[in-house]
Amino acid sequence: MSSVPVFAEPEELYALVLDTTKQPGKDYVIVDVRDADFKGGHIPGAVNVLASEMYDKANDLIREYANVPQVYFHCALSQVRGPKSARIYCETMNNLGIETDQKVKILRNGFEGWHTKYRKQEGLIEDYDKSVWEWAIEEQ
Repeated sequence: MSSVPVFAEPEELYALVLDTTKQPGKDYVIVDVRDADFKGGHIPGAVNVLASEMYDKANDLIREYANVPQVYFHCALSQVRGPKSARIYCETMNNLGIETDQKVKILRNGFEGWHTKYRKQEGLIEDYDKSVWEWAIEEQ
């Protein structure tokens, strides 16, 4: 079955991240395609693959995570880079002829939505640098 990316609500990923019986990289993988802002904080266990490098890195991602049941892509807002990266991943998998039940998803509202919703909860943002996000906190 060919994969086609679909949107996932943050609550779905939230439940996975908090589930201590699930391991990132084994039960699910989060692919954060942001650039420099990844260093300001990211979802626990996320791997950073720049959207601009997705065509070059898709084969490696597929090789490493083909047996992971769920792959979540996101960027800052999941409006352009996240969905495009998920599409490239799926197209590459289809072009390689890989048959899988893997679910490829795009985190709705991206990291900014995650940050807005979960920044006050311990353990939901790794490597958090508040100074990077002061503008977002001030707007709320």
